[in-house]
Amino acid sequence: MSQELDSDRRKLLAKLQEKSVFFGDFLLSSGARSPFYIDCRLTTLDPEGACLVGRVMNAMIQGEIAAGGLPVTAVGGLTMGADPVALAIGMTSWTESSPRLLQVFSVRKAPKAHGQTKLIEGNFASGDTVVVLDDVVTRGDSTLKAIESVEQAGGKVAFVAVLVDREEGGADKIRGLGHKVLSVFKRLELTGDFAPA
Repeated sequence: MSQELDSDRRKLLAKLQEKSVFFGDFLLSSGARSPFYIDCRLTTLDPEGACLVGRVMNAMIQGEIAAGGLPVTAVGGLTMGADPVALAIGMTSWTESSPRLLQVFSVRKAPKAHGQTKLIEGNFASGDTVVVLDDVVTRGDSTLKAIESVEQAGGKVAFVAVLVDREEGGADKIRGLGHKVLSVFKRLELTGDFAPA
């Protein structure tokens, strides 16, 4: 990792710890309770945070594409957690003249009821090889829904990239279905030894 990228990663971690990590008693979308909550949108929708997310995640994704010789054309995931992450990565791939320009798409939770009635919006077409994104992976359900939508639309998932892995089984579930999962941060980096309930 270059010195500049390492510095960006440290700044991004500090930004997430400052804006996105909360301690208390929280009900998660899975129905489970947790003594902490990670709301990445407060960082991914922050101007500085978005730029840092774009630089760090674009570098990680470009490295994986180069290492595997993967024909990736776009990045995206289930709205709305993945949306700002995808746009930050796509914009960074253009501003940094990355080896691979990454287009951006968004997976709806349900098909649009009018117009082209699409489930996947943006720059995606059948036959594309893509990276599926998420801001936080807990049980993996939203990521798996995005993967299923891409595959049903004729796309191929090269791998999955997430900003934060809560390390509660989601990434393992995704790997169990044959998809590589890369994460920028693990839960302990954000919360310390504060274990989930």
